[in-house]
Amino acid sequence: MQVLFVHGMGRSPLSGWPMLWRLRRAGIHTHSFGHWVCTESFGSIVARLNERLMQLAQAGDYALVGHSLGGVLLRQALRTLPRSVPPPRHLFLLGSPVRPSSIAVRMGSNPLYRLLTGDCGLMLGSMERMAAIGTPAVPVTAVVGVKSWSLMAGLLPQQESNDGVVTESEATAPWLTDVVRLPVTHTFLPTDARVTAVILERLRP
Repeated sequence: MQVLFVHGMGRSPLSGWPMLWRLRRAGIHTHSFGHWVCTESFGSIVARLNERLMQLAQAGDYALVGHSLGGVLLRQALRTLPRSVPPPRHLFLLGSPVRPSSIAVRMGSNPLYRLLTGDCGLMLGSMERMAAIGTPAVPVTAVVGVKSWSLMAGLLPQQESNDGVVTESEATAPWLTDVVRLPVTHTFLPTDARVTAVILERLRP
């Protein structure tokens, strides 16, 4: 079994290192995929990701883990993956919005936000573009953080549980196979041992 990790906006593949280390200890071959939203459009990142998934599929069974924007990229990549390519056994979304992000909507007109997040930032705030991704045709587990603490938390609806960046309603949908709620903030979802345990449990033969 192989696992590919795709990091979130403004992070790097190193953000998933603790999780990948635990997965390797469990006998899983791990990989990561990097992107830089300042210099790449959403579409160009997805195109590169598609190529990576085709290479991964040639080596046997695989699963995918996306943190935040990484999950959105993976869902779009699966939507556009050629039918001849075997799909992953499972997709894990860690604090990943499945509908427009309220922070992205509120910040969309901010020049600094647009400079730092590029087309991906606009994507996360677009109802039309987010809805167009659709539903993956594979089992999907959403791991949702419900511990709110971040500099961005003030931009979120205060009546909703959230992880400091993404609200629970933004990260859940009826089509998900299952939802796991953990008292973890957005930033630390890829590093928390409980998240790794969820992945290993669902990948167990």
